Amino acid sequence: MKYIGHILAHLRKDLRIEWRSRDSINGMLFFALLVVVVFSLAFDPTAAVSRQISGGILWVALLFATVTALNQAWTREQNHQVLEAQRMAPAPASALFLGKAIANMLFVLVVEAVLAPVFIVFYNLHVLGNAWLLALILPLGTWALVVNGTFFAVLGLRTRNRELLLPLLLLPISLPALLGMVEATTGVLTAQLDPLEINTWITQLAGYDLVYTIVCVLLFETVLNAE
Repeated sequence: MKYIGHILAHLRKDLRIEWRSRDSINGMLFFALLVVVVFSLAFDPTAAVSRQISGGILWVALLFATVTALNQAWTREQNHQVLEAQRMAPAPASALFLGKAIANMLFVLVVEAVLAPVFIVFYNLHVLGNAWLLALILPLGTWALVVNGTFFAVLGLRTRNRELLLPLLLLPISLPALLGMVEATTGVLTAQLDPLEINTWITQLAGYDLVYTIVCVLLFETVLNAE
C-alpha cells in the first residue's frame, strides 16, 4: 500500500501540472488531428480502401502524438533540480516511473477520446466487427507505446539530441506491438479477420505489455542514477 501511495503521489503531481499548463494534451491533439486531416485529403473517405487502412492511420496519428508528449515528459523534472531531488528521495525509483507512465497513458487516452469521433466522421466509418474489442485494443496498444516511450525518454535526458533519439529507439522496439495494434484494429473495423485471429493479436499485445513493463520497471533505477 505504501508503494501504491508513492505511485499515486507522482501521478497526482503530473496531473496537477498538466491541468495547469495543458502543454502535452494540446500538442498531442494538434499533431493527431493534423495527421487525420491530411490522410483524409489524400484518400477518398468513402472508398473501401480507406476502411482497410483506417487502423494504420489511427495508430500513426496516435504514435506521432505520443512521441510529442513523451519528448516533454521529463523536461519538467529537470527544472529547479527536481529530478535530482527525486533521486535522493526514499521512495522507490520504479514508483516514479510508473506514476509518470500512467500519467502519460491518461493524457493519450484523453486525446483518443477526442480523436475517435473526429476520425469516424472524416473517414465515414461504421464498425463492422465487435466494437467492444476496441476497448481492449486501444488501452493495450497505448500502454505499449507509453511504457517504452517513458523509459527511453529518461534514457536520452543527458543526450544533446534527445528529441531525435526517442523515436529512433522507440519505433524499432515497438514494431511488434504496432503490428498487433494495426492488425487488430483493422480486423475490428472491417470484420475481415476471424474473431480468433483478433483475440490472438490482443493476447500478443497483452504479453508484450507485460514483458516490457517488467523490464522497464527493473531497469529504471539503473538508468535514472546513471551518470
